[in-house]
Amino acid sequence: MKTNRRNFLKSLGGLALFTIVPRPVLGKGYMAPSDQLTKGIIGVGGMGRGHVNYGGTRLVAICDVDRNHLDAGKNLVKESIATYHDFRELIYDPNVDIVHIATPPHWHALMTIEAAKAGKDIWCEKPMTRTIGEGKRVVETVHQFGRMFRLNTWFRFTDQFYGLGTPVKPLKKLVQSGLLGWPLKVTISKYTGFDWKFYWVGKEDLEPMPIPAELDYDLWLGPAPEKPYNPHRVHQTFRGYWDYDAGGLGDMGQHYIDPVQYILGKDDTSPVKVEVDAPQQHPDAVGTWRSITYTYADGCQIVLWGGDYGNPNTPYIAGPNGNVYKNFVCDIPDWEKKLADYPDPEPQVTDFMESVRTRKPFALNETKGFRSATIVNMGACALRLNRTLEFDPVKLQFINDDAANRLINQPMRGEWKI
Repeated sequence: MKTNRRNFLKSLGGLALFTIVPRPVLGKGYMAPSDQLTKGIIGVGGMGRGHVNYGGTRLVAICDVDRNHLDAGKNLVKESIATYHDFRELIYDPNVDIVHIATPPHWHALMTIEAAKAGKDIWCEKPMTRTIGEGKRVVETVHQFGRMFRLNTWFRFTDQFYGLGTPVKPLKKLVQSGLLGWPLKVTISKYTGFDWKFYWVGKEDLEPMPIPAELDYDLWLGPAPEKPYNPHRVHQTFRGYWDYDAGGLGDMGQHYIDPVQYILGKDDTSPVKVEVDAPQQHPDAVGTWRSITYTYADGCQIVLWGGDYGNPNTPYIAGPNGNVYKNFVCDIPDWEKKLADYPDPEPQVTDFMESVRTRKPFALNETKGFRSATIVNMGACALRLNRTLEFDPVKLQFINDDAANRLINQPMRGEWKI
């Protein structure tokens, strides 16, 4: 089934505008604290089905372009829920308060923007967007329509930070204390868990195959370039193709990089240079790489080592006055005693349901998420072009590189536009 957006929206014309405004925006005091927020999930493959339940919400709708995914999603809940084929039907469902976007990243921006325009709050999977230009437009639209946005990576505010053996908060406190000195160099490698999913790469010269009857492949592609169907392009292995993501960098990069942005206090800026050590990438299939180095204007750096590269003895955070290693080991004498005299990091809103109810921005909102997604997308651009790129974090453009800037705002197929 194919749904033309214009015809679909016309079909909603008989509805009063009031009916598509979610309860949280009907005015202060309208939603009682005991009210349960409702959600709809777009994309009920592995990630979407893994988030059917989260506290304070009730699932009322799911959407997928694969009938098998829809059936599997329905089987996870006891209640009767609405099922949709076209994501716009779910977004304009008046019973949905929060739209959870669990699709491949080439859809994230379009769906977020449509949800914001429809007055919905948004929970989006990472990476936030596939391009820098898409991320900029998401931030503008979420702000314009006053929506609450959450990016689904949580290590800046909870849980053990992968291979480091510590939550991020004490690292943030140590860095902001100044005890390590400045500038700092943060190294991320297999020795801090970064090899997980690193080898999620594409296959070159895929053989065209018949499209399964249960899959609307045209709608799955959506804004992405038209390519012959092959099962390796979709579902669990889509990340291996530049049209949809950026391999392990796209899948896991924001999990690792976003907490570093927070630790370094860089949530309002971006690196000014990205360097790659990698073989020439295939134009369609994502390949591997050895290292990606990001440098900020003040000299701070983030170094990503891919695969088996890197050194196990390299400090996670290196500064002029001291270093931090795994399990929160610091080589500054009496550092714990000295650190106790410094204030803790400022508190954050870490419950998205609280954010939706109070209209206070979430700890990892669209603005902060955009900046860490930009780092991922800067790396993807440098890999695709196989060269060092310089970046203006204010203008959000690469400097004197037309080819790189064309990757910031990539054309979309057919009716799809931002």
